[in-house]
Amino acid sequence: MTTFLPTTDGPGGTPAPRAVLLDMDGTLVDTENLWWDAEVAVFAGLGHALADHHRAVVSGGPMGRVGRHLIEATGAAITLEELGPLINAAFLTRLGDGFELMPGARRLLDELAGQGVPTALVSASDRAVVDVVSTVLGRESFTLTVAGNDLRRNKPHPDPYLAAARGLGVAPEECVAVEDTLTGVAAAEAAGCQVVVVPSVVPIPPAHRRSVVASLTEVDLRYLRGLWPTARAGEPAGPL
Repeated sequence: MTTFLPTTDGPGGTPAPRAVLLDMDGTLVDTENLWWDAEVAVFAGLGHALADHHRAVVSGGPMGRVGRHLIEATGAAITLEELGPLINAAFLTRLGDGFELMPGARRLLDELAGQGVPTALVSASDRAVVDVVSTVLGRESFTLTVAGNDLRRNKPHPDPYLAAARGLGVAPEECVAVEDTLTGVAAAEAAGCQVVVVPSVVPIPPAHRRSVVASLTEVDLRYLRGLWPTARAGEPAGPL
């Protein structure tokens, strides 16, 4: 299902991708259920039951979009400014009970770090949440982190991925982004990144410059470099 991007190795023969940009919730850590549980609990406290079909709409979304949708859908008597902290607090409480990494995530992070590949964590979640999760994953796993409230515009706008590439000193077109939701895919593709998708809540089809895998167990540095044809036919992209 891989779709190849017609490009070459990076400047000076640097193997592509020059950086890997990774989403957090549902991609590296199994937290999409925790977010939904937190949202359900908060709205239950407000006297409203969230229907399951709302989950596909809010999955992977930034707090502003999630909150606006759920308030409009339920008619809950709460403002967006009041709702966000409640959901974040409920989610952080659930994080404190522990969470699992997605299959293949630890191995991929260790391989990227071991090979010296610049890596950014790019999340729609707030900074407080990103800091907790990135600490558990290991701060050494990421060259930098970008949280949803670090910028004026969050996913599905390209700003988080553009900021990550800029912070790593590489062009977005030389990066591969790893995502699990349509919201994140839209952001990464709008930034110009090659995208690898590991769908979590809703199916996502392959497309130009987008490949789809069942889990991160299928993804390693050789796979990521294979998304770029070599600069010169018959020559390897670079050492693995």
